[in-house]
Amino acid sequence: MPTFLETERLVLRPFTAADADHLLELDNDPDVMRFINGGRPTSRETIRTQTLPRLLHDYPCFGTRGYWAAEEKATGTFLGWFEYRPLRENSPAVVELGYRLNRAAWGRGYATEGSLALIHHGFTELGVERVTANTMAVNARSRRVMEKSGLSFVRSFTGDWPEKIAGSEHGEVEYELTRAQWEQPRPRRTVAG
Repeated sequence: MPTFLETERLVLRPFTAADADHLLELDNDPDVMRFINGGRPTSRETIRTQTLPRLLHDYPCFGTRGYWAAEEKATGTFLGWFEYRPLRENSPAVVELGYRLNRAAWGRGYATEGSLALIHHGFTELGVERVTANTMAVNARSRRVMEKSGLSFVRSFTGDWPEKIAGSEHGEVEYELTRAQWEQPRPRRTVAG
């Protein structure tokens, strides 16, 4: 399987239809999905007809995908996925950063490690000018990853979601990092790989 990006401990590779079982397990963990859909289960049909097509989509401006399966380099264990997706089909200028990792990967620095690698790759190889990321205001773990990855708080906002989930009454937050900010002299973030 071709590798998109490697770090010291991670391999990011394109998804295939064979990843359906991994995705089903990931999206059926209520803790993983707590800030996505309130922890409700996801059906195999939803994985097949909605999730996989989104993860397999190629973006013309990148010449590649916007989502990658994350595996532990040492063992090949599926950990989840990373999103580094252009917001416009034909422009790499603004991308959305995201991640969904299984509970066994939490608290081990994988989300920050993968995010830093994608940010570096985007600014140096893909023509990215701005990285944005969103999460629920109450999702402290995800917000910490964004901050450790160099993104700064931009704003709070409320979305019009069809179904309310616990914590949604506090709204969402947006973080960002621009190429100009990333290029500013400061202690350099390290990206292994």
